[in-house]
Amino acid sequence: MILGVLREVFPGERRVSLVPAQVGPLSKAGFRIGVESGAGEQVGFADSQYAEKGAQIVSRSEALAADVLLAVRWDLPDEAANEAIAASRTGQIVIGMWDPWNHREMIQRWAEKGAVSFALEFLPRITRAQSMDVLSSMATLAGYRAVILAAISLPRIFPMLMTAAGTLTPAKVFVIGAGVAGLQAIATAKRLGATVSAYDVRPAVKEQVQSLGAKFVELELEASAAEDKGGYAKEMGEEFYRKQREMMTRVLAQSDVVITTASIPGKRAPLLITAEMVRGMQPGSVIVDLAAERGGNCELTKLGDKVVEHGVTVFGPVNVPSDVPYHGSQMYSKNITTFLQHLVKSGKPQLDGDDQIIRETMLCRDGRVVHASLVKSSTPV
Repeated sequence: MILGVLREVFPGERRVSLVPAQVGPLSKAGFRIGVESGAGEQVGFADSQYAEKGAQIVSRSEALAADVLLAVRWDLPDEAANEAIAASRTGQIVIGMWDPWNHREMIQRWAEKGAVSFALEFLPRITRAQSMDVLSSMATLAGYRAVILAAISLPRIFPMLMTAAGTLTPAKVFVIGAGVAGLQAIATAKRLGATVSAYDVRPAVKEQVQSLGAKFVELELEASAAEDKGGYAKEMGEEFYRKQREMMTRVLAQSDVVITTASIPGKRAPLLITAEMVRGMQPGSVIVDLAAERGGNCELTKLGDKVVEHGVTVFGPVNVPSDVPYHGSQMYSKNITTFLQHLVKSGKPQLDGDDQIIRETMLCRDGRVVHASLVKSSTPV
């Protein structure tokens, strides 16, 4: 099968879906690989590096004609989406991240062209799929990057230092949400020397937080049903969030840095930090809201912008993993390569509906949208 690797055209996207190191393994698996010219240049990979590994450098139209198309993002601007869909044909396999809940109409158009599309956001959190899990890979980078952003912006250093000029006390970092991004944020803040505490609605993550050397904040609220069977946080009622915000106010007032990571797949991010709570924080404090693209955990968050209110700086970063394009591409490429090796055997795609990985990532097939979460209409973020 011919594999096409596209240059990313989503605004601000710097990653690439396949790095030169993965060309060899996929070539051995039977793929002929065509890489669009310039696909890796924003990461630092020249066309010659792909060619040295056995890939052919092609034009965009040639890449779009491949049997299997790879990209980091398929939630493309209208012009680029129209171009890709127009070039599609029946049976073409399209793999990447789609932001599917917000792009049902676009996915329907791919379905009508006969494409077989897969959304890697929908990979089930099971042991077999761990090496394909792009969300965990990208969340790891987001958690790391959030701490670095906060450290640069905070008007104090993270670690405790004992100097001739006196003792410098460590910064206090509070991480809300102890998923992959939150745990990486905890680990990074600890490595920088901060005193770290964390909270999550899922009591089961307490041991993971403590294993990283952080204090788990007990809010003593009933949250036994806060996790779904896939391991993701579930949406709770507004009364739960109201009580949670009330109890969290005290912790925020004592924190120098707050990093929020709380999100619900397919839903708006829960509002956890109100403007009034920000008012109670110390001037110079920093909030990094990693849920900004899903509406934000902080009431003051502005997507893609920095806001200063009451002396507190609030960041609403966009597409954080793209700020670390080298390792973002490396991790994504390994994930997508493993997925491809699972999907295609002996040169033929295995579209086995009984396979949980295939079934839960497939968006459309045979001219129609087939993913259960899209067929059953739900409110977009």
